[in-house]
Amino acid sequence: MPLSLQSPPCATLSASIRKGRWKTLAAGFSVTPLPAVNFSLRRSIPRILASASSSSSPASSSLEAGENNELNAVSAFSEIVPDTVVFDDFERFPPTAATVSSALLLGICGLPDTIFRNAVDMALADSSCAGLETTESRLSCFFNKAIVNVGGDLVKLVPGRVSTEVDARLAYDTNGIIRKVHDLLRLYNEIDVPHDRLLFKIPATWQGIEAARLLESEGIQTHMTFVYSFAQAAAASQAGASVIQIFVGRLRDWARNHSGDTEIESAIKSGEDPGLALVKRSYNYIHKYGYKSKLMAAAVRNKQDLFSLLGVDYVIAPLKVLQSLKDSPAIPDDEKYSFVRKLTPETATYYHFTNKELVKWDQLSLASSMGPASV
Repeated sequence: MPLSLQSPPCATLSASIRKGRWKTLAAGFSVTPLPAVNFSLRRSIPRILASASSSSSPASSSLEAGENNELNAVSAFSEIVPDTVVFDDFERFPPTAATVSSALLLGICGLPDTIFRNAVDMALADSSCAGLETTESRLSCFFNKAIVNVGGDLVKLVPGRVSTEVDARLAYDTNGIIRKVHDLLRLYNEIDVPHDRLLFKIPATWQGIEAARLLESEGIQTHMTFVYSFAQAAAASQAGASVIQIFVGRLRDWARNHSGDTEIESAIKSGEDPGLALVKRSYNYIHKYGYKSKLMAAAVRNKQDLFSLLGVDYVIAPLKVLQSLKDSPAIPDDEKYSFVRKLTPETATYYHFTNKELVKWDQLSLASSMGPASV
């Protein structure tokens, strides 16, 4: 029976996502165990969450390059990437890179006039998926086709890399993550998307980090997410992850209402914000020991957060912060460099890490299999 290209198939996919088939869950991970932390994504309008561009140098070409304002000034130190609503703000703050996820597909299905709707409809009309035996296998096939089709469209729209979300239900299954990435990569190959334009977004559990290590050894670029502790950041960098994403504001929010984590309490005791402190430690670790990973600071809540992280590879900034920077009074040329770079590879060489912090990934992996008390 032929599939309709109108709302019914997309509605079916939307219903499946809402029921939790592809619900994104934060994977708890810490040297000292933290309570499970779940973050539900906004589902009214999808966001393109930026991943890293292929360039390692700050890029402000899409952020009003040449204008003499705070936005232009801070872009000289870090790549500032908009956390932008595709349908309302794509032209005002064009993203330099993007993430395609279940939340994005849900939003596309709810807005039939979007430029991405055809990509989803074409996936839902795929006869190879329709011919599968079980409902679960058909939905999984439709979903994979849709997320890759949208990812392929995004590759044409952004200059940087597009990160594809890996099903969070696989967060504790190394082989499952690798199989899923290979399946998605095969579909990207079918629509001629170059590998160097792709990242695969994986939860930073022990199993996820091990999957990233194996995928990176194959030349497949990975993007580690849900990083809330230094152990995760260190292990991900040792595993060779291309991008490590830390949610500054989320960690701050969690710390306000919880206690008992030694890493967070140590930051607070020293007068530091735990989210900002984690980014700084992770950056210094990566650069002091020569790991290839790029560090991404996300969930930045205000300009002061951004100013405190100048020098980090990428900062995902919300529109209100970008607008505030853009609308700031013009900065005289002789004052443009009054913004101070907080993080540099040179100063990272002097940062001190304890022996416990320098434990290697294989030791951490062995300890994790023996339980938290052994770490």
